[in-house]
Amino acid sequence: MSSPKVLFGFHAVGVRLRTAPKSILELYVDASRRDARMRQFLQKAQEAGLRPIEADGLRLSRLAGSGGHQGVVARVEALQASTSLDDLLDGLQEPPLLLVLDGVTDPHNLGACLRVADGAGAHAVIAPKDHAVGINATVAKVASGAAETMPYFMVTNLARTLGELKERSIWCLGLSDEADRSLYESDLKTPTALVLGAEGTGLRQLTRKTCDALVSIPMLGAVESLNVSVASGICLYEAVRQRGGR
Repeated sequence: MSSPKVLFGFHAVGVRLRTAPKSILELYVDASRRDARMRQFLQKAQEAGLRPIEADGLRLSRLAGSGGHQGVVARVEALQASTSLDDLLDGLQEPPLLLVLDGVTDPHNLGACLRVADGAGAHAVIAPKDHAVGINATVAKVASGAAETMPYFMVTNLARTLGELKERSIWCLGLSDEADRSLYESDLKTPTALVLGAEGTGLRQLTRKTCDALVSIPMLGAVESLNVSVASGICLYEAVRQRGGR
């Protein structure tokens, strides 16, 4: 069995409370917080059969490893991935829409990317094991619950995985500031994997070469690039627009 992990914040803990309440081992709440949001949360916890443990802010911060816990911290069992990437793709009834992150190591960026991927209805987020951050408490907090719902696959060899996606006729479209072609000139209605690198460094050389094509987001002002989560949102929602707002 995997070791317990920590979730904190209303969104992250609330999604686990809603989707897998039996996996919550201990639920801690701020003894001094009794506002409407906390009362509503405590009612849902009670309905799920949980008995929250009251704690002060210092203890909650120590449990969470952060001061941004909003008065809610939970020790939970790690949920086992229900499927492999291949199984997920085999089970889709619609053209795949995937977000591939190359070199995104900041947990805040990953959390925001998971959140926007969930919002846009992407089927999975993929990242390399050696150039990425795993799902930790900060990622889960920033993702506002999406870390619990968005499949996140960390692969040993990203270039090989992209090659396997291409064998499935999934178009691997890399984002690059240097590309001459615009994102908006691309057909995203077909099976698509949007491949983005970290802000500043961009895609690694082998990742760039493995992509079917490179596109750019038009930059009309003074700044040269966008945060990777913002760029992910633009790309994913362009796909949603082209697919008829699915």
